[in-house]
Amino acid sequence: MEYLASFPSPSVSIWYIGPVPIRAYALCIVLGVALAVFITDRRLRARGAPAGAALDVGIFAIPAGIIGARLYHIFTTPEPYFGAHGHLINVFKVWEGGLGIWGGVVGGALGAWFGCRQLGIPLRVFADALAPGLVLAQAVGRFGNWFNQELYGRPTDLPWALEIDIDHRLKEYLAQATYHPTFLYESLWCVGVAALIWWAERRFNLGGGRTFALYAAVYVAGRAWIEYLRIDEAHLVLGLRLNEWTCLVVFLLAMAYFVLRGGPPERLEVDENGKVRLLPAEVADQGSSSTDTTNTEVADFVNAAADADATASGKDDDTLGSAPKKSG
Repeated sequence: MEYLASFPSPSVSIWYIGPVPIRAYALCIVLGVALAVFITDRRLRARGAPAGAALDVGIFAIPAGIIGARLYHIFTTPEPYFGAHGHLINVFKVWEGGLGIWGGVVGGALGAWFGCRQLGIPLRVFADALAPGLVLAQAVGRFGNWFNQELYGRPTDLPWALEIDIDHRLKEYLAQATYHPTFLYESLWCVGVAALIWWAERRFNLGGGRTFALYAAVYVAGRAWIEYLRIDEAHLVLGLRLNEWTCLVVFLLAMAYFVLRGGPPERLEVDENGKVRLLPAEVADQGSSSTDTTNTEVADFVNAAADADATASGKDDDTLGSAPKKSG
């Protein structure tokens, strides 16, 4: 088979600073985490939390998420560790790849819950603030799979096919050189999910955990298709990969929460003791109500001024319609 076009996998995935190895996979994870913390902290501050709150929660959530992600991978792919040719020591070689997103979500959620309790931030408020940063972190982290030449899709000769070195091909596909770049598909999907979250949050005034539920539902919809393309070894249940079943369960739960849960975004404040607390609904709504009233008063004043000017000049309706454009 001739390949009209493709793009290569990186030939190097480890760099050295003296004797210290810098692994591309780990670097992608670190960059993704840093991006998530930065975005989440800005969004939490906009909700009334103190600066640095995201990092304070992340101290608990990030290690718990990594541990959970590793355990999920080991549970769903035990052969490299406990199989006939596996080695138990490989369990600790996280830098070689092998993190499961669903274990990361569960572990990270437990760590975030504990961290939020220490600060007084409701978990649902933190989750809403986290959603776009988290999915963008996933977009960055997926490039680690590119450097490791792992978790690619089926063989293909599409113009954007990914070249995989023969040493990284599955034994059933040694003769196939190019594959679906599932890391790129998922990364682009994650960027699209982040854009959708930001738009929907403003358009529909989402709150109460619904922003995070939207992230979960839309992300897994794309992830299920990507799982369908992948050819790496996986446990099958009734003909579907375990991750596909997980996507289905998460989608149903997230959609149920999104539909049944209501309420606008919630705001926080820092009390005199430095503790974060949730503002009562009537107080949180007061700010937006006063803003709406102010905007209405300004609009009424502008309209009244325009009417007075029109009366004084005696111009017709067409001229009145164009006058504001000149003054703007």
